[in-house]
Amino acid sequence: MEIQEYIESGMLELYVFGTLNDEDTKTISELEKSNTEVKNEIVSIEKAILNLTSSFAPNVSVELFEKIKAKLFIKHASKVVTLNNTKANNISTYLGWAAAVALLLGGGYFYNQNKQTSESLVAVSNEKNNLKKSVEALEIKNQNTSSALQVVRNNSTIVVNLGGQAVAPKSFAKVFWNKETKKIYIDASGLPEPPKGMVYQVWALKMNPLTPTSIGLLANFDLNKERMFAVDNYASAEGFGITLEPEGGSKTPTMEQLYTLGTVI
Repeated sequence: MEIQEYIESGMLELYVFGTLNDEDTKTISELEKSNTEVKNEIVSIEKAILNLTSSFAPNVSVELFEKIKAKLFIKHASKVVTLNNTKANNISTYLGWAAAVALLLGGGYFYNQNKQTSESLVAVSNEKNNLKKSVEALEIKNQNTSSALQVVRNNSTIVVNLGGQAVAPKSFAKVFWNKETKKIYIDASGLPEPPKGMVYQVWALKMNPLTPTSIGLLANFDLNKERMFAVDNYASAEGFGITLEPEGGSKTPTMEQLYTLGTVI
């Protein structure tokens, strides 16, 4: 058999697949060692099959894929080479195996691509939601800052200085109280961060007899970088105090945890 006939017969493909009989295998093995054209064709077949089964469509060109398909079906122009039943069965068997592997790998590839796309969409959606929440939080913060500045800068606002007490002598705070609008803001920049599970509670005081009224908690202390807090409106306080209480606040102040105290002048 001439070299070109070996190439066109499909025997080289069967040789690569390891399905030839011993005699044909020995013949082609000797040809591979002695003939460069046969050796190059075998290497080309091996590379083509490797590309087809390892990465399916992404790395195989249309031309190479058509070449593989043409060789596997043993079709060359108008000439059709007839093989014996054993060889034909071998090719049919391989074609079924190759198609299954290609389908499996291709399906896996597109599944992974679809999964990655879905995960990317979820990530983008989450990022969009987080950005929206950040913008909303910033808007609320700006509104709170604007409201606080209106109270602080108003001519009707008085400032009550609260000095540190026995439990925390170096602590201090300021109360900004507008008697006309009754709005109150607490500047707590002089207070240490409360321990976990504890919260500062603000009390409006009547002095005679001493009557404390809770007007709010300085909640989310660690998140409020400006340490400026709005509390409940109040009309007629004679003083203000801030105590450290269990999270959620107390009905009456814990005097042993009185951090700051000041009277209205």
